[in-house]
Amino acid sequence: MDTELASMLGAASRAARVRMGLTQADVAERIGMASEVYGRLERGHMLPSVQNLRRLCVVLNVPPHELLGLGEGFTAPPPVKEKAAAKHREDDTPEMRRLMRSLRKLTSVQLKLMNLVASAMHHKKK
Repeated sequence: MDTELASMLGAASRAARVRMGLTQADVAERIGMASEVYGRLERGHMLPSVQNLRRLCVVLNVPPHELLGLGEGFTAPPPVKEKAAAKHREDDTPEMRRLMRSLRKLTSVQLKLMNLVASAMHHKKK
């Protein structure tokens, strides 16, 4: 592995992620990678596959030359119209995204129970 390239790519990925206000888990989920693996990528301990590099460029809206430390002669891939390219909402905070990731892992029965708890908390506030 080219450690210099891995370090450069990791630092550029982190900078782009922070600029976008995303967590490592957010980016990992959007490119279909475990958050622990994405963390290793950002720390410069690994290089992504070509497919994951492209996904990373699309999700972070960064041209590949920026991640790879190349010149200005390259452009970012066109945005993909899918879940990863969804518009950011005002309530799209790291806490909300973390909660949504947790909720997606629940069974339908657990989800119904969480909905009852949330409804009870909401009505109690009023």
